[in-house]
Amino acid sequence: MLRIGCHLSSSKGFLDMAKTAQSIGATTFQYFTRNPRGGAAKEWKETDIKAMLDLFGQTGIGMPLAHAPYTINACAKEERTRQFALETLADDLRRLEMLPGALYNFHPGSHVGQGADRGIELIADALNQVLEPQQHTTVLLETMAGKGTEVGRSFEEIRRIIDKVELSGKMGVCLDTCHVWDGGYDIVGHLDEVLQEFDSVIGLERLKAIHVNDSMNPCGAHKDRHQKIGQGFIGEEAFGRIVNHPALKGLPFYLETPNELDGYQAEIAMLRAASPEA
Repeated sequence: MLRIGCHLSSSKGFLDMAKTAQSIGATTFQYFTRNPRGGAAKEWKETDIKAMLDLFGQTGIGMPLAHAPYTINACAKEERTRQFALETLADDLRRLEMLPGALYNFHPGSHVGQGADRGIELIADALNQVLEPQQHTTVLLETMAGKGTEVGRSFEEIRRIIDKVELSGKMGVCLDTCHVWDGGYDIVGHLDEVLQEFDSVIGLERLKAIHVNDSMNPCGAHKDRHQKIGQGFIGEEAFGRIVNHPALKGLPFYLETPNELDGYQAEIAMLRAASPEA
């Protein structure tokens, strides 16, 4: 079955998110670990988590994807900003150990003029400080569009970060379709070749999740503007090929399109209809 869901508000807790996912036909979902603008996070309730896991067992909904707040920047120029990112990552990973087999996605960051080499070094250093040998959570680096001074704009930059992480077995990748398209990877005309390149540079075994987003911009624009499925430059037909590609079989897909719940429900139904195994 196609594992597909969308980003849901975590304000009402895990059980509410799981029930909402079920109500719109989703079989997984994504959520922010805390306010996306940062700040302190509420402690999770074991009873809420147990109830969610019980619902998963009854409905077949899969483990959700935790997303770090956008505001953390592990390769910032200012030390206090890097320290905030380090503390946020460490705290999130501590809480995620309550969820067996959790996935935790974050944006690598922006080097703000220091250069990609320095940015990669700082990101890897942060990960080396927060990863623990005994942890069950896999940390995902998200592919980026290359806007401004973003790090992770190419498969090579993602691989360079992973290579510098001591516990690299705890690392994976989340591929964002809008980001790689805006970054110059033609997933419309050359999907096979893009995935082959990903495999040769990073390794498909590290690909753990897909963000399914259309783009408001042409390939290589480096803008990062998400669009609803079928209303952007990637197009509905290309997404049919993406969700059915044998190299992506079994991976969870997460919508981050500019939608409310009814829009997500329609997109989930659209992509499920395109998949013969949905």
